[in-house]
Amino acid sequence: MENEKKETKKMEFTIIKNNPTDGHKGFGIGSLSLENVSPLFIDVQEKTAEVDIGGMHARSAVERGVKFTTNREDSEGGKPYWLVWVTIDQKPEGGYYAGVTACEMVVNKEKRRGYKILADHVNKMDKSMKRHIIVDHMDEESKRVLHDYLKGFDEGMWNRSEPALHEALSFEN
Repeated sequence: MENEKKETKKMEFTIIKNNPTDGHKGFGIGSLSLENVSPLFIDVQEKTAEVDIGGMHARSAVERGVKFTTNREDSEGGKPYWLVWVTIDQKPEGGYYAGVTACEMVVNKEKRRGYKILADHVNKMDKSMKRHIIVDHMDEESKRVLHDYLKGFDEGMWNRSEPALHEALSFEN
């Protein structure tokens, strides 16, 4: 009788849609669903915001064709951006902005170089999914752009959001 090599199924990080276990309690518990997370890019100079789903895998229009490093000097003269991870959840009354976290990046399209800290982007996405609000490090104008975008996109979702989000993005007029 030959010795059969037993293959073990190893757990890998998997991005899936909808409920990862659909009621089952076995393999797959702990998998992440990114269905309710969106990458919102804020152009600091232009004062604009735009969702680009390509940002989920660092393939947004802003990031495409750019080699990123953790050295700011590589992207000197580039354009500053905020990548904001927005997580939406449901309350009995309807949807709301549950997690909002911002990551810094600089992109120099001419040099095809950019600055970002990938670990920070991943950690902030995780924090957003865990319903954290982390925007205090953003400049005031970018916070205003974020506020206006979220409120303008769906005022009902804005109104149902937690007070922490409203406080983090409040302004004295």
